[in-house]
Order: sequence, then structure tokens, then C-alpha cells
Amino acid sequence: MKYLKWKYAFILLAAIALVTMLVMSQNAAISGDEFWHTVHSEDIMKYYKDGDKTASDVMLSKNMAYYGQSPDTFAAIIYKAFGIEDIMAVRHFINAFCGWVAILFVALLAKKIAGKYSESSDKKYVAALLAMILMLLSPRFMGHSLNNLKDVPFAAGAILSLYYILMFLDDLPKIRWSTVIKLTLALAFASSVRIGGLLFIAFFGLFAVVYYVWKRKELKHCFGKTLLWSLGIVVASYIIMVFTWPYALEKPVANPKEAFFAMSKYAVTLRQVFDGKMIWSDVLPLYYTPKFILMTIPSAVIVGIIVNLVLLRKNKKQWFYHCAVLFAFIFPVFWIAITGSNVYGGWRHSMFVYPPMVVCAALGFYSLIEIIKNKYGKYAVGLGFALLCIHPLAYCIRNHPYEVVYFNELEGGIKKAYGNYELDYYFHSLKEATQWVKNNAEKKADGSKIIVGAWHVKPVEYYLRKDTAEFQTTFIRYYEKGSSDWDYAIFVTTGINPEEIKNGSYPPKKNTVYKVEVDGIPICVVLKRGDKSDYLAAEAVKNNDIPAAISLYQKALAYDNQNETAALGLAQLYLQTNNVDSALVLLNGVLKYDSKSDQTNYLKAHALLMQGKNNEALNICDNMIKNNFKNNSAYSLAADIKLRQQPPDLMAAEGYLLGLVEIERFDNTTMQRLIAIYKAYGLDERNAAVKLYSILEEHFRKKGDNKTADQYADYIRQIFGGR
Repeated sequence: MKYLKWKYAFILLAAIALVTMLVMSQNAAISGDEFWHTVHSEDIMKYYKDGDKTASDVMLSKNMAYYGQSPDTFAAIIYKAFGIEDIMAVRHFINAFCGWVAILFVALLAKKIAGKYSESSDKKYVAALLAMILMLLSPRFMGHSLNNLKDVPFAAGAILSLYYILMFLDDLPKIRWSTVIKLTLALAFASSVRIGGLLFIAFFGLFAVVYYVWKRKELKHCFGKTLLWSLGIVVASYIIMVFTWPYALEKPVANPKEAFFAMSKYAVTLRQVFDGKMIWSDVLPLYYTPKFILMTIPSAVIVGIIVNLVLLRKNKKQWFYHCAVLFAFIFPVFWIAITGSNVYGGWRHSMFVYPPMVVCAALGFYSLIEIIKNKYGKYAVGLGFALLCIHPLAYCIRNHPYEVVYFNELEGGIKKAYGNYELDYYFHSLKEATQWVKNNAEKKADGSKIIVGAWHVKPVEYYLRKDTAEFQTTFIRYYEKGSSDWDYAIFVTTGINPEEIKNGSYPPKKNTVYKVEVDGIPICVVLKRGDKSDYLAAEAVKNNDIPAAISLYQKALAYDNQNETAALGLAQLYLQTNNVDSALVLLNGVLKYDSKSDQTNYLKAHALLMQGKNNEALNICDNMIKNNFKNNSAYSLAADIKLRQQPPDLMAAEGYLLGLVEIERFDNTTMQRLIAIYKAYGLDERNAAVKLYSILEEHFRKKGDNKTADQYADYIRQIFGGR
């Protein structure tokens, strides 16, 4: 009975966590992907209600058809049925509940495995309490639990599946209907959120085989029965998943298979800051996901896992359960790394691996407590656990609601991460920044609407949805902000060149009027426009009024000498009017604080070409490709330089143009230039085209895009009569 207090403490903490998370969700910001999924959930409703095929058509839904997203659809049903205006409040409420379910089942799984140590004792609630505390003090998971209705429900489905897989196996040789139903629904739910849930069906099969071998003496007479029940669970869960997902319902086998491979090699690629460099998400280093996880989870979880691994031999009677939990998080991370999966935005795509990590960590601390017999030793473990929890707890108290920007003390916190890694990649800070603009924006003298610009404009529109009489929104990019009309601009510190962050050029000193800060680090800034000469200059360029544009750009630079848009715009006009020296002065000025700027370097290469400095221009192109291997302009310009040589360097030019093929940013002009090169090699028109199409076929075949490869193979057969 002396351990019964831990049970009551666990129940009380779970209840407090549920209420707190549901309440906190109502003030949560809108995440980066929410509007895509909101629209898709409404399309799914139209599919079932009206037969509208948008939700099941990959092209019409812009690849959203690949998502089952059952929680999003459930949210849409609720706010549509009850006519709720604040649709995000409904979505976030459901998401917070899913996050709480994930936390609860992490604790229950830890309790279940701890119960294997001593079935007669209530000490297992110590493990449950440790696990729940670790989850609640995991800032990134908690932050996403307030508004990420994609990754958090999937994580909940994952831990539910793992829990009921182990429960089903533990019940053997008995088959309990309640467990069968719960496991079926858990597997179906995970797959209905994201097709990756099929992974847990594979886990079910693997764990069942290992468990059967382990318990073969007790289970030798029930193999057939167990196999039939297992197959029934898998088939039933798959059928339920299909009926909740329009794309799967159209072709129940082919479409889920296509979605599985499409989502593992997601087509959208983004440049992001990692290890202090701008890097594309489809060529991240193998260690990207494990490193990001280790930098951003509480050190208590890391220590707990290490302790668990060290003490694993002492828990050999429970080896199966420990190994199942370890496999559930190690294998997916390993698979993501070795397959080069296209991930970005930290490790939110891998969030489903975190619950079993916490189970493992909690069991590590619990095992240590069990092994130590001296009560003061147990107190020391408890004190050590508490000390490890201080950093994330203090961070959350100081920086709510920006838990998703957490970096642990091993990394040096957000101050060390600033300029080296993406911070608010999911745009939570837009809410606070928009609220500041709403409360502080100066009204315009002519009474017209205040124009608020942002790159991720949809959330800003939503936050200002009741203030459209006073505000209007517009889309702007940070590095092109001077070419658009706006009065206030909101920029999250994501996608900003790390060089500018580190040398202090960002945030802009001239017109930054508000910063959303975490531990003194700006994760979002509000700019107030004091001069619109750069915008007026851009308009003058459109009207071909070059003298006026030059004068306006000069005025803009007099107001702010670090106005990159004005400097580049003016430099381009100087090049058009053959004032190369003045253009180079401006371009070199920009490069002092943004040396890797694609546009600046491209213009400088052109300026050097105009001065006849071909080799220097080519060196710039090569450096541009090195810094951004998807910079198609650099390849094209480098090819031009090689073709201008006397005699032309055809082989080098071909190499640059084939670089465009490799990054799949070639167009008809590229193809025609390659054909011209092959003709210069001595091939006739027909064979030059055949050579090019053969290269393209081989490229797409290697990429695994057989559909596109077959098209080029058909061109060869149909148009040119074979090879």
C-alpha cells in the first residue's frame, strides 16, 4: 500500500495535463501546414457527401490526396455541423486531446513493462509517473500538441499501436475480444492519419514472430489460431483505413502503395539552415534527424535511455519488451537516415518515434531506482531526475507558447542554435507579431487600409479576419520585399541566410519595430516601412521609366543603405545602361554582408562578363553552384561563358547543361542547346535528339521515376524509330 500514492499522483497529473492542454490549445497559433489540411479535410467531406473527386485526385488536391488525415476530417465535421466560426479552435482542441492520449499511453506502456519486474507491486506507477513527467517536460512535443494535427495524431496512433501489439501478445494463448478491437482500431487510426502507419502492421508481424519464438513452449499449440487472428486484425484495420481515405477508396491496393512511396520521397524540397549552412531538404546529411532529435529533447530523456541500455542485461527477463520499444524508435530513424528521406523542419516528421524513446528513458530511471536498495540512493536518483528536468521546465515557463523552438543545454540552448539551425519553422510566432501590428499600427493619413505583408500570409489573414475594414494582407518574400507595396511586414526567422544572422545584418536595423523573442533571440520580426521609394522604383521599371527608377532607387538607398532590393535593382539598371563600375560598387557592398546571395552573385558575374573578365565570372558561377547546387541560372550562365570561348568549350558547356538535367531544372531551351552541342560534335538532328532523350531516360530511370523515363523511351521509339 505504501506505493499507492504514486497511482493517485499519476491519475491527478494525467487529469491536470488533460485540462491544461485543452485550455492552452485554444490560444495556440496556426501551424505552417494547417490551411492545406483544412482545405483538404473539407474536400474529403465533399467526396463523401457530393461525390466531388478533388480529395482523391493527386493533381487537383496538389498531392494532398496522399494524406488520409482522419483527425482533420473529424474536426471539419464538427465545425461544419455546429457552424463554429473559429475553425482553428476546434482543430487545436482535437489535436491537444490526441497529444494527451499519446502522453497517457506512453505512461501506460512504461507501467505495463515495469509491471513485469514485480507483478504484485504498485511500484509500476512510479514508471508511469516518470514517463508522463518526461513527456510533459518535452517542449517540442508539447508545442506541437497544441496545433500540429498531422504529426501529433500520428504519434498517438503509433504509441497506441505499440501498446496494444504488446498487450495482444501478452494475452496469448488467450484471445481477448477487447484487445483485438483496440489493436485493430489503433492500427487503423495510425494508417488513416498517414500512410506510414502501415509500418506498425509490419512491426506487429515482426514482434509476433519474435514473441512466438521466445514463448514457443507455451504457444506451440496455438500458432494457427494466433496467425488467423493476427491476419484478421491486419485486414480489418486496413479496410477501416481505406473507408476513411478517399484516395485509398478509389483503388484500395494500388493507391495506398503509391502514397507510401510518394510520401517517403516527398517531392517538395526546401532550403533550410542546418549546421550553419543553407541546405536542400532532399540532400541532408545522414545524421540530420538523429542530431536534430538529440539537440532538442530534454537531456533527462537522453540520460534515461543511456541508463536503460546500460542496465538492459539486468532486465533480461523483460528483454522482449525493452527491445520492442528500442526497435520502435531506432529502426525508423535509421531507415530515414540511410534512405535519404526528404525531411525538413526539424524532426516533426519523425515525431512518432519520440513516445517509445520516452518509455525507454522512463524505464531507465525506474530500473535504476529498483536496483538501488538504499533509500538515500533512491532519493539521489530522484534528485538527479529533477535536476535534469529543470532546464526544459524553466524554458517553458519563460518562453510559452514557443516550446517548439527548444534546444537543450547540451546544444547550448537557442542562443547557440541561432544562425545554425531553423528556429520557428512552423510559424507559431506570426500570431504574436500580427497581434502587435493590429494593436500598434499607425493609421494612414488618407484613411486607406494598412497593408500587412508576410511570406506565410494565410495565418496573418486568419488573425486579421475580423479587421478587414482596417487591414489587408499581401504576399512578400524577405529578399524581394522592396518590390512590393506594404506598410508593415512580418518575417519569421526561417530561410534567412545564416551569414546575415551572424554578422548582425538581420534583423534590419533601419525599420525593425518589434521582435518576437525567445531567450533574447528574435524568432520573428515586424518591419515598418518608412519609405516606399524602392517599390515606386520597381513600378517605374515596369513602366520602362528608367531615369525615374534610378532616381527612386538612389533615394531608397539614401534612406537605408542596406536595402538589398534597392541595391540590386539599381545595379541591374546600371548594367542595362553600361554603367558597370557603379553596378559593381553596389553589388560588392551587398556581398559584404550577404556573400552567398544568388541574385547578387549572378549580377556580378554578368558585370564581369561585360568587362571581359570571363574567368572571374566563371569562378563566381562555380561558387554559386557550390553554395546552391540547384541554382539553375548559374549552370546556364556558366554554359554561356564556355560557349563564348574561342574555340567554344563544348564539353564543359555540355557538363553544365547536364547539371540542369541532374537537378531537373531544365527546360526546352536547355534541351535545344544540348542538341546544338551534339550536332556540333558531328551528329545529325535525329541522332542528336536520340542522344538527348536517351540521357533523359537514363536519368529518370535512376531516380526511380519510371513513368517519365518511359515517356522519353516512347519518344525515341515513336519519333526516331529506336536507338
